[in-house]
Amino acid sequence: MASGVSVIVCCHNSARLLPDTLAGLATQRFNASRPACEIVVIDNASTDQTAAVALASWPADCAIPLKIVREPTLGLTAARLRGIAEASYEFICFVDDDNRVSPDWIETIFQVMIAHPEIGACGGQVQAAPETDLPPWFDRFQNYYAVGQQGGAGDVTEARGYLWGAGLCLRKTAWDKLAENHFTFLLSDRSGNSLSSGGDAELCYALRLSGWKLWYEPQLTMSHFLPAARLQWSYLRRLSRAFGAATLSLDAYEFALKGKPHGFLDRCRRTWAWQTLATFKYLWRRPLKLLTAPFSPQEGDPEVLRIENLWGRLTALLRRRREYAANQRRVFNDR
Repeated sequence: MASGVSVIVCCHNSARLLPDTLAGLATQRFNASRPACEIVVIDNASTDQTAAVALASWPADCAIPLKIVREPTLGLTAARLRGIAEASYEFICFVDDDNRVSPDWIETIFQVMIAHPEIGACGGQVQAAPETDLPPWFDRFQNYYAVGQQGGAGDVTEARGYLWGAGLCLRKTAWDKLAENHFTFLLSDRSGNSLSSGGDAELCYALRLSGWKLWYEPQLTMSHFLPAARLQWSYLRRLSRAFGAATLSLDAYEFALKGKPHGFLDRCRRTWAWQTLATFKYLWRRPLKLLTAPFSPQEGDPEVLRIENLWGRLTALLRRRREYAANQRRVFNDR
């Protein structure tokens, strides 16, 4: 694969947001010679003028080429997979339609990935760009919105374990190794109005299982536009529940990273029954909070978000019992 950066912008009905996103990519600055790069807009089953707006927004005299690819299967996972397939260069960077990257984004990505060949994926620092005033609880829960720092600068493979999908840069060689081992996602990321999530964490876990490192580069900065609707406490609660449901599949990677079970007790902890009972036990010990949470906003209460998270996990465990052990076998065998 040729050395360079392919920026993949996954879009679904993004005509309103896309001009600002593309403006930041079209005005990239390069201190050294410009690395080979491209912008690939994935029009993911849009029903608005996403493609036309993308073309109209891109300056005719920009030295960075832009191409637009339509992906008819709705969903962020399908869009990202199409972006990987369309990428021309070794470093593949995912930028969402509500992201605004710094002027040196492409060069920073290129320099970091070239300097550290052990990196499978790299992420940066994200700042909030709210449509309205941030709620008083936002700073405490900003990580739910992929906002803030992602650890100490450098290798965060063990300390953090995963990186946010917004601004994630993937090494194509690392992806190809996963593909050779028949990797497919267990999780389905955002699709339309669904808040299903976790695909970014799953990809990072899979890279770790293949021996790649994860890197956090604080000089790699971007802003994340947050519409007013997403800054509602009710939205954050639904988001936390969706995160909880995703842990069902991520368990398989957590266990695989720990290696084979160490004794009888460890084997028990990895079973569906143990995990279901442990989740139920936590909720059962908080009857008052559990009963009142659905009917009272309780804004800013972290225990409410914890309950939503575990309720999402418990619901997923009960609905997908047969998948639990099968996912563990599949992930362990495909390492």
